[in-house]
Amino acid sequence: MAEIPPILLVGFGKMGGAMLAGWRERGLAHSVAVDPVLPPVLGPDMTVVADAAAIPPGFTPEAVVLAVKPQNAEASLPLYARFSGSAVFLSIMAGRTVAGMRTLLGENAAIVRAMPNTPAAVRQGISVAFPGPGVTMRQRDLCDTLLEAIGKVAWVDDEGLIDPVTAVSGGGPAYVFLLAELLERAAVEQGIPPDLARLMARQTVAGSGALLAASTEDAAVLRKAVTSPKGTTERALAVLMADDAWPALISRAIAAATARSRELAG
Repeated sequence: MAEIPPILLVGFGKMGGAMLAGWRERGLAHSVAVDPVLPPVLGPDMTVVADAAAIPPGFTPEAVVLAVKPQNAEASLPLYARFSGSAVFLSIMAGRTVAGMRTLLGENAAIVRAMPNTPAAVRQGISVAFPGPGVTMRQRDLCDTLLEAIGKVAWVDDEGLIDPVTAVSGGGPAYVFLLAELLERAAVEQGIPPDLARLMARQTVAGSGALLAASTEDAAVLRKAVTSPKGTTERALAVLMADDAWPALISRAIAAATARSRELAG
């Protein structure tokens, strides 16, 4: 028996594709995706239609997963208002508030707003979710199952926290990839061959992440364990942790991304 009930997936970008892959691993009942460019069949468990009008008349999803770009919400969401009252809407659109989506889907729409991140592609993501008014415990459990298929899940009672969540974990992979990119560049600048620089940078970031995930220690404790007094790492950290360096820059970056998430609410 399929663990995942029928789902309507609206939007099939990288995150939508990652979520679908995770659901299939758990066992997915026959579902429908809306995407104008995909082939009409994505395996025996997924039919693809070009637009909302082509959704089979008898199809009754238990959840409608909104994975479209937030800029397209006004045009696309009203097309799915007919599922209000019978399905829970799980939105992974950045910035779009529950109240704003209800104006497009109907005031009785049960909406869960969530922010996953791209490690979902390897089932190592983190999703933080907020249940809007009228979401039943059964609907919350279903959304938890859908998100758990791509990694860890946490819930918050304050919707306002989803904006900084978007800034920290939603955008976080890009910041980590930037670190790998800059480590590789700096290694080349110090004379290390490019292929070796790339290997060192990628494995250092990936291995450090795995160590952090496996440890119960605070990140600061792990950092200090690598930092020998008067050693090379201490000298580098003196540069990175200067008042105008990483501590200030990271705070400014997260504040900027949080502000942009709020702007996307319109």
